[in-house]
Amino acid sequence: MDQPADIVVIPRQEAVFWLDSEGWWRNDGGRFRKKKIIDYFHRHIHRDENGYFVLQDKGGIWEKVYFPYEDTALFAFDIRKQNNEIWLVLNTGREILLDPETLYIQDDRLYAINNDERIRFAERAMIRMSALMEEDENGRLQICTNGSKYVITEK
Repeated sequence: MDQPADIVVIPRQEAVFWLDSEGWWRNDGGRFRKKKIIDYFHRHIHRDENGYFVLQDKGGIWEKVYFPYEDTALFAFDIRKQNNEIWLVLNTGREILLDPETLYIQDDRLYAINNDERIRFAERAMIRMSALMEEDENGRLQICTNGSKYVITEK
């Protein structure tokens, strides 16, 4: 990602917005409601050695705002199947190939790991994933893809 030369860095503790555990942007006024603003914030999530941030142009002044998040900064908002592969459509707009061996459940929520990033499945993606899941003979959830079955671990 190319960044502008002059950037004002806003530390996490000074950010006026945050991402809640369901993937909704919030500020002191409550949940963001305007889709255009919500989409803008999601698309502009980046990560560096200091964590996740939103890079935004504030009238010619670039701000790199490290924001707090309650669970994770990355969410699978949707999935799509292509050639027996499952692709996660992230809140950032990126699409990544799901490695089913990285799936796990924690506190009744489904997660995946991509490299070292934790991705939580939002409601829509979870509903679509449920069509690919079944219980094995021991009552554990498993996902069936590419002709193989993968047990989803619980943490």
